[in-house]
Amino acid sequence: MRPQSSPHPRRPQSIIEEARRAQIVDAAITTVARVGYAQASLARIAHSAGISKSVISYYFDGKDDLLDQVVGEISTGMWAFIAPRLAAEAGARARLGAYIRATLDYMRAHRMRSIAVMTIVGSHRREDGTLRFASLGADDAITRELVEILRQGQRDGEFRDFDPQVVAATVNRALTGALATWVLHPEADMGAYGVELVELFELATGR
Repeated sequence: MRPQSSPHPRRPQSIIEEARRAQIVDAAITTVARVGYAQASLARIAHSAGISKSVISYYFDGKDDLLDQVVGEISTGMWAFIAPRLAAEAGARARLGAYIRATLDYMRAHRMRSIAVMTIVGSHRREDGTLRFASLGADDAITRELVEILRQGQRDGEFRDFDPQVVAATVNRALTGALATWVLHPEADMGAYGVELVELFELATGR
């Protein structure tokens, strides 16, 4: 998922202002993860942060702007977590396995952030009803890297012929499903889940 920037240019922020913005973003993440998208009002987010709603309005141009910042921050952090794991592997098969394991490891290390971004991406809509983040999972930095891994595997003869976009979308849906399972069943062994997913997609993509 690529970072999302606000459409409203901002003046340079002081250290104190940046800290306040970070506090509000963290409160939004926690609130969305705990009560869901619909219930995560600015008033509720402000209460979670221990500030007034007007303070949020000073730093963000409404809920859309705030949630854009949330998704952007999580996307950036997730890519920073996954990228070194991919760079450490040689060969498409190994990199595909690293992608799956690294994504699940990120989810385990950042449970609230993972739940929040899954919730926002699946629920946050524009005025015309279309999903605000419809392109995420199809044309973002992480997915583009996954598609390139799959294409590399085909070029190198590691993988069979298939549509890399379709398989990449299927991998990401499986990872989102793993997170949804973990939300419903916190006792689920995500390490074992990852082993199964890696083997599943090795069998699905291999010759």
